[in-house]
Amino acid sequence: MIRSARRLAALVLLASLGLGACSASDGDDGSSGGTVTVFAAASLKESFTELGERFEKEHPGIEVTFNFNGSDSLAAGIVGGAPADVFAAASPSTMARVTDEKLTADAPVTFARNRLAIATAPGNPHGIGSLKDLAAPGLKVVLCDATVPCGAAARKALEAAGTDVTPVSYEQDVKSALTKVRLGEADAAVVYRTDVRAAGDTVDGVDFPEAAQAVNDYPIARLENAPDAPAADAFVAFVTSPEGRKVLGKAGFLAP
Repeated sequence: MIRSARRLAALVLLASLGLGACSASDGDDGSSGGTVTVFAAASLKESFTELGERFEKEHPGIEVTFNFNGSDSLAAGIVGGAPADVFAAASPSTMARVTDEKLTADAPVTFARNRLAIATAPGNPHGIGSLKDLAAPGLKVVLCDATVPCGAAARKALEAAGTDVTPVSYEQDVKSALTKVRLGEADAAVVYRTDVRAAGDTVDGVDFPEAAQAVNDYPIARLENAPDAPAADAFVAFVTSPEGRKVLGKAGFLAP
């Protein structure tokens, strides 16, 4: 009964994740070479979408489909039985939830690193220059939940700064936190530098020294029960190749 309940929960979660799924291809080209399903951290959306498009060009007949979401939610889905070929997480601790269950084919490989920044409205109207400024009375700040990588990193940085912030909300992934600022629902959010860059002129970014103490490593691995193991291995190899690292570097990720 417990196993059945877990399987049902996994199916419900998978259906939820599927709502955010997207493919690197805009349409069906009629190819029959298989599909690589990649579960990837929300902060990888822009760079992995580009990597998927490049991979498909170099591997005709293979389609790459993504589920971008909070790493914690993705890991829970994989542990619960959601079918996927590759998992790319925003922290080793989140990947450990999958490796502890022996669900990866090989040891995960760190393919990128990321550090935090403060996102503000364009022009930084509140003059935010440091983490300590986020504690100003009346300032509406958004953080990622501490259970997800961006939230755990933000907590570490705030502790290093000796600053206590009471956010107006905790978000389950970094894109949701950034969206609060873009929509004017928050004055600032602690997010990744890559997300600030991807947002273009819709936000301003503020760097802070404590970010160096809260850098996240990003691991990737092919999953043990990958429906298309050869294609999954090829995608992991592509992400970790010089071309893959060039795309990631352009997006603002640090080399591993």
